Amino acid sequence: MNMEIGFTFCTILLIFSIFLILKLQNARKKNLPPSPPSLPIIGHLHLLKSPIHQTFKSLSCKYGPIMYLRFGISQVIIVSSASIAEQCFTKNDIIFANRPKSLASKHLGYNHTTIGFSPYGDHWRNLRRIASIQIFSTFSLNNSSTVRTDEVRFVAKKLILDYKGGSAQKVNLKILFEKLVYDVLTMMVAGKRWAEPSTHAMFGPTMIMNICDYIPALQWVGFKGLEKNLMEIMKTRDKFLQGLIDECRKNRADDLSLAADRKTIIHTLLSLQRAQPQCYTDDIIKGVIMVMFTAGTHTSAVTMEWAMSLLLNHPEVMKKARLEIDSLIGATRPLEESDILKLPYLRCVINETLRLFPAGPLLVPHFSTQDCTIEGYHIPKGTILFVNVWEIQRDSKNWEEPNEFKPERFEGMEGGIEGCKFVPFGMGRRACPGSGLAMRLIGLVLGLFIQCFEWERIGPELVGLDESCGLMLSKLDPLEALYRPRESMATLLSQL
Repeated sequence: MNMEIGFTFCTILLIFSIFLILKLQNARKKNLPPSPPSLPIIGHLHLLKSPIHQTFKSLSCKYGPIMYLRFGISQVIIVSSASIAEQCFTKNDIIFANRPKSLASKHLGYNHTTIGFSPYGDHWRNLRRIASIQIFSTFSLNNSSTVRTDEVRFVAKKLILDYKGGSAQKVNLKILFEKLVYDVLTMMVAGKRWAEPSTHAMFGPTMIMNICDYIPALQWVGFKGLEKNLMEIMKTRDKFLQGLIDECRKNRADDLSLAADRKTIIHTLLSLQRAQPQCYTDDIIKGVIMVMFTAGTHTSAVTMEWAMSLLLNHPEVMKKARLEIDSLIGATRPLEESDILKLPYLRCVINETLRLFPAGPLLVPHFSTQDCTIEGYHIPKGTILFVNVWEIQRDSKNWEEPNEFKPERFEGMEGGIEGCKFVPFGMGRRACPGSGLAMRLIGLVLGLFIQCFEWERIGPELVGLDESCGLMLSKLDPLEALYRPRESMATLLSQL
């Protein structure tokens, strides 16, 4: 029996190898981008080492700003130049407006139907319209600003109440930021705080594509239980999300009786469902909500953690940001979300943090739906595109002293930055629709924490800026810091 299984597997591998060799020979006849030597079957997968964005940078130094790689059966191009990325996201934006299908998009994306994984077409356009109008529009964000303000003030007040007095007190900012962001998102979505014991078990970062997507034969033999694990994660997520919907549906008051700033996202989506039940099924609603948790929680939390790390290492920048806030508000009231637009230096701090440490260093992969030409090279239909924004945003051709933290470089750039030199949220049709919410929340948290507390490092050493190995650009060592409430703000917050 074992011999039969082994023979069958070897036969499959042989056929697979012949197919790849023929495909590669055909590809070589065309003008593909430069490519490192590859191995049979696995292609260039053996070159991938964590952190992957730094591996791609090393390869681009040798093979150029656009490279052709092969991951198993998948054709891949890696772009690490702002000008070439711009060609992908402008001239060829529709061609690259799709996402590659994967086990993750199948099992975690409700069979490729969520806004992040859905193919470019009418369904995706409808989801994007819902997100842009009902959730992330300026009008909707203004209506939900009270929820975010209340939650951030709640945490600031708790820090004050926990402070024992005297010397500065230690706090784990990684844990604090993660819990805060989950509380904010859950309040916006369902009107209650996050009650689960962990923020990672359910919605922690997962690989969008894994080795089973590149070598399907591994999927057939259940390699490392990768697909089974995705199915288990999805089962847990679906149960949780359906519970939120059922709870809102059961306890919902008449929508008209709810104040605009207290109407949850589920209320809004259930209203759409009542009007068009066939278009807005529970699975579609769960997909919309799930993307907020998967794409909007850890990304915002890690950006806050990087920003505070950089500010602790550059106290002169922290002081300048505090002076800007004090000049605008003083000790008359705590900072509000609407104040962020009047705090250009604080926004410079956030932008500079996103430049150095974009939460998604390779963005979400794109997928070409037809042949095209990029930088004079032939890009075949069905090619996966990775854009290394981490490298682009540290390119000395675009930025002076690119590895230095200098928020002042963004002064006077309120109208945006031309081209793809700075695209932490992506660009084109598939750019992140929640960037406005992220900037508001990050600005509110950083601004209020700078206004209300004095911060310092735990020791004389600089805060470490080493990156962890993973899909998201997280800090290797969780950030801990010392804080002391500013007397005037402690009195003010305690009265709220």
